[in-house]
Amino acid sequence: MKRATLGPDHLLPGHEDPPPWPGREVRLDGSVTYVRDTPATAPGAEPALYVHGLGGSSQNWTDLAGLLADRLDGQAVDLPGFGLSEPGRRYTIPAFADRLVRLIEHAGRGPVHLLGNSLGGAISVRVAALRPDLVRTLTLVSPALPFLDFRRSLQGRMLPVLALPRGERLVGWQLARVAPEVMEQQMMESSVADLTRISEQRRREALEEIRARYHAEHHAAAYVRTFRGLVSSFLRSYLRGAESLWRMAAAVPMPTLVIGGSQDRLVDVRVAPQAARVIPDSRLLMLDGVGHVAQMEVPRTVARAVLGLLAETEDAGTRRDMAG
Repeated sequence: MKRATLGPDHLLPGHEDPPPWPGREVRLDGSVTYVRDTPATAPGAEPALYVHGLGGSSQNWTDLAGLLADRLDGQAVDLPGFGLSEPGRRYTIPAFADRLVRLIEHAGRGPVHLLGNSLGGAISVRVAALRPDLVRTLTLVSPALPFLDFRRSLQGRMLPVLALPRGERLVGWQLARVAPEVMEQQMMESSVADLTRISEQRRREALEEIRARYHAEHHAAAYVRTFRGLVSSFLRSYLRGAESLWRMAAAVPMPTLVIGGSQDRLVDVRVAPQAARVIPDSRLLMLDGVGHVAQMEVPRTVARAVLGLLAETEDAGTRRDMAG
């Protein structure tokens, strides 16, 4: 593990709030996966895939994908049951990882620069470990890798619901009683340390997305079942066996950037440094005063860290070519 380096800020475009990137439906294995494209703005840009966290969507990457469009030809995916993607049959880390693999193979864009936040980080670790042929570099933003002290997460309050056979019905009933505006505020407060860093445009988009979820019958079930699958993966990771996410993290072979926020209220703040220690070729960036979604709260800083990762990998490739 080493400290992450930040690329020059002047290499990024100016400050602006782009609208959500255009999306399209991709039919995979009989169901629709929604993908937003951030087309490259310069020749030679390399393919990238962005993966959101629990309860999020492809819109969580709007700013970062725009900042990196000069270097990365981006696609941001809505995981099954979230955003505008159709519900999935299973809501487990292996099932989500299989969908990402299918998407990369279907698009024929691999290997990609893979970026994942929270749940998306855990899924991305599995993809990188099991299918390294599809991944150039890995970037993990507050990855939801296993930890056992759920007092360190606001989502720990959800644990009793997992014991209920039809917990999604209770969650759906509770959601219906909360106004969308209140829900948006609660979600922002739980994931962002400084709300002044989130523009009004992004707040409006988040509110629109929440309102759309109120009309999606599958949303509560997808959320609860995904959370249940995530907790199950946590428990398995502390047992013997190949399914341990920590064991998979130790097998990730490609250059990896790990970013954590000191004010993360959803994932134990000790997870990001632990991930950087476990992953062999890693660099760590801990952001003081930042919450769970650094790519939304401080996108320019995250973009500069990704530029630093890309520069390192390019330099290493050049040295190998010269040595050859």
